[in-house]
Amino acid sequence: MKNCGNPELIVMLTYNDCTMKNAFDVFEQCKNSDAEFYGLKDVGLSLAKMKDLFSYMNGCGKTTVLEAAAYTEKDGMESAETAAECGCNILMGTKFYDSINQFCKEKNIKYMPFVGKVTNRPFVLEGAVEEMIGEANRCLEKGVYGFDLLGYRYTGDAAALIEKFISQVDAPVCVAGSINSYERLDEVKNAGARAFTIGGAFFENKFDGTYNEQINKVCDYIAL
Repeated sequence: MKNCGNPELIVMLTYNDCTMKNAFDVFEQCKNSDAEFYGLKDVGLSLAKMKDLFSYMNGCGKTTVLEAAAYTEKDGMESAETAAECGCNILMGTKFYDSINQFCKEKNIKYMPFVGKVTNRPFVLEGAVEEMIGEANRCLEKGVYGFDLLGYRYTGDAAALIEKFISQVDAPVCVAGSINSYERLDEVKNAGARAFTIGGAFFENKFDGTYNEQINKVCDYIAL
């Protein structure tokens, strides 16, 4: 993820935190859009279909992301192994574990775990902001790449969390989930996020246009 002042859009081919069954067809429609980063969730497609799609996205020159809802060390390691098998560049999600962090380093995968208490699907984030910041900084001491911050899934003040977390954590932060308006794009950009995800909002036509048109609108807007 480039540190160039504007955050990167990660297009998630997902809805309600599950990969769309027609994700391959959707990507085919938008592979020539302005977005460089594309991702899937860890549920919705078989491993074989995930491998095929990730391989195709990589072949199109995209940076690929797997976001996983894994809270135990065993489940998190399985997600990391899936990311490696699929040739993903970035693993987002999972609760942080040293073993997963080490595995990702060995496989040259950028690891961006959750912070706070994450439950349910679609995800819900709970916890005190200061505790999340402390958790993140302890992970940084162990060499983690960055963080998956479920800012707009937070049960408290989302905008305040995003701004404070990013200002006090010196690492790439991806604000993930429920970014569905230009107001939220402004908040994410002004806070200094390195990246953000949009999935369901494109399927719900929140940015008005075809899937491809919406991606380009968001890319153009964030570049202003």
